[in-house]
Amino acid sequence: MLEDANPDYVLSLARGLQVIEAFHGQRGGLTVSEIAERTKLSRASVRRLLITLEMLGYAERSGGAFELTSRILRLGFSFVTSNSLAALAAPILEQLSARIHESCSVSVLEGEQIVYVARSAAKRVMTVDLGIGSRLPAYCTSMGRVLLAAMDALELDRYLSSTTMSPMTPRTVVDPHELRAVLQYVRAEGYAIVDEELELGLRSIAVPVTSRSGRVVAAMNSGVSASRMTVEQMKESLLPAVCQHAKLLGDSVT
Repeated sequence: MLEDANPDYVLSLARGLQVIEAFHGQRGGLTVSEIAERTKLSRASVRRLLITLEMLGYAERSGGAFELTSRILRLGFSFVTSNSLAALAAPILEQLSARIHESCSVSVLEGEQIVYVARSAAKRVMTVDLGIGSRLPAYCTSMGRVLLAAMDALELDRYLSSTTMSPMTPRTVVDPHELRAVLQYVRAEGYAIVDEELELGLRSIAVPVTSRSGRVVAAMNSGVSASRMTVEQMKESLLPAVCQHAKLLGDSVT
């Protein structure tokens, strides 16, 4: 376990973060028992952690349930304001979105998921409302595939052997061998297109954001409604602009 491997590991902090993460995707409040079930922590520990969060203003009680307060947003804003990639990406995405009149995003890879670090939403083309901090599976997203394609052989082998890939739509590639072939194509062509694999009716195109030192540090994409734009039209009208703005961002990162 992590706490055994490192004497500097702070168990109480880790458990507090587990409790906060337990609220992910939750529209209403959660009881102590529900959080204990989600985190696998004891009810007594969860109760103490929730009371601490309540005293600090990060949670509030409503009847027998707890909810996070808006103060929790400070944690996210701390990341946005302190992360140079997110800060640099925001105005560049605004420029790109204004140019192509489509929603645009930048994400990084974290484990088996992509995490959105910047976004400019011109239109809502997904049923899921995405924002900074949102997470999606890497295997069925255009940005995820760009980032997976940048992995070295050993990293990719580990990912393909350990990741459970479930079909999000009837079109989702879930076979590891087929996905490996797709990623080889992405690596060779320098971009990824996902055609209704994440959500029916949604197409997206992504390119890598490469730093001045040559590292792929993020991915940039644009998503469109499949009813409005074909894959070929995306290549013609979106890809050049996304590539240009990804280079602009990459040239700002060491």
